Amino acid sequence: MGDDHGPIEPPVNHGVVIQGGTHYVGNQAVGHRAQAFSGTVGFQQHGGADAARTAELLALVERLLEEHRDALADPDAGTRELRRLREELDEEEPQPTVLRRALDRLTAFAQPVAPLAVAVGELSTAVRGVLGA
Repeated sequence: MGDDHGPIEPPVNHGVVIQGGTHYVGNQAVGHRAQAFSGTVGFQQHGGADAARTAELLALVERLLEEHRDALADPDAGTRELRRLREELDEEEPQPTVLRRALDRLTAFAQPVAPLAVAVGELSTAVRGVLGA
């Protein structure tokens, strides 16, 4: 039974179900006539730009660690990891495992403070650029 426009169709769920594991989703549109658009959402810097960006982010993370010191469970540990990271980056051949470990620890310490967590995430991306990873 319908009206002048044809039969009534039951509603259709155009949702997305994702179960288990880790999923990275870029642009996504769901539903009738859905569209997803974006401009450039990220880029890989090259050469000296990586090192300059990394230096900027190291300074930013250091400033945010100090500004949000009271919100961190162990602010001195975050400062130590940042120092380790700097020291390793200053090496002639930085060891990726040492860098990853320092970044992982720094990420864990930064979690309670959103701006700090974002800055550490950007720093991780910049360090990967420096390493060419």
